[in-house]
Order: sequence, then C-alpha cells, then structure tokens
Amino acid sequence: MNEQEIYLTFDDGPDPRWTPQILGLLALARMHATFFAIGEFAQREPALLRSIAAAGHAVGNHTYSHRHPWLMQPGAARAQVRDGAKALSDVLGSKPAFYRPPHGRSRPCMTDEARLHGERMVMWDRSAIDWGWFGTAPRIAERLRRVRAGDIVLMHDGRNQHNRPDQLLQVLPEFLRELARKGLRSSALPLHHPAA
Repeated sequence: MNEQEIYLTFDDGPDPRWTPQILGLLALARMHATFFAIGEFAQREPALLRSIAAAGHAVGNHTYSHRHPWLMQPGAARAQVRDGAKALSDVLGSKPAFYRPPHGRSRPCMTDEARLHGERMVMWDRSAIDWGWFGTAPRIAERLRRVRAGDIVLMHDGRNQHNRPDQLLQVLPEFLRELARKGLRSSALPLHHPAA
C-alpha cells in the first residue's frame, strides 16, 4: 500500500442528480474512489453505474435495498446481500469484490453471504457524517480536514432519506485540492487492502 494514498468511498448511489457531480470532481482532481451501490438504484440507473466503473472507480455491494441489517430475518438479510450483488453484476458484467453493510451494522449471516460470493467486507476509518443534523458543509469540512494517509473515508453520493450530498458537494472540491497539496491521492480500494 502506498503511504500517500487514501481511499474515498461513496455510499447509497448511484443517484442521477448527485453521482455525476461527484464523478466530475474526481475526474478533475484525477482521483479515484470506491462506490458502494444499492442494487435497486443500480437497476434504475445502469448507464450511470457503468460510467462509474468505466472511469476507473471500484463498485462495491451495499445490498439490494439498504434495509437495516438488524431488522430482518436471516433469510431476508442474506437475500439483501445476494440480490444486491446480482443487480450489480447484471449491470457491470462482473461480480463486486467488496461489500459494505447498510448503516455500518455488521451481521454474521450477511458477512457470510458476502464471503460466499467472493466479496470482502469494508468499513471505514473516518466518516464525513454528511447526513442528518450534523451534515452541514462547515462540519463536513472540519471532519474531512482530519483525513490522514491510509484512511478509508465514508461519504455519500445518494440522497437515500437522510444523506446530504448537497452539503458534501459544497466542500468536496476544496477537500480534493487540499489532498493534492498534502501529496495525498485517492485510489479505488485494491483487492489486497488489509481492511478489506
């Protein structure tokens, strides 16, 4: 792992309004990220999901419909992981290598299902907390200033109820410029990453 790399990750897309804007900013900065996509959104926006992959970003499984892991029977929880992976592979023609549980709530049956499909669970080191009452642009910027080399950073490119990509987009351009000034670059998660 390059000690000057970080790993930006975006959950809850693809979103036709917000994802293209984030992709544009990443392209301008010549940086890459990992997008943890929701299966049903991928089915609604297949061209957008393919554009994420075509731009060199990684795509991970964020389940089929983002149901809370703790509020389902085991069979339904496994189906969320399985159906999410299938939706992504149907659109992209390849299986996702990574899995992230909704709300960051790990559950053994879901982690096991992901592993059965060749996916490695990835959480995060730092969250922008770009959602809810705390998801204002100044607070997001303050949290992103704490990012260090090697960090996996959680952000959101999909609105999905409580997220605030509108606030994130106010600070993301300067954050990417600041990374470059510090000599840090964002890369898509590599398959060998120790946190994966």
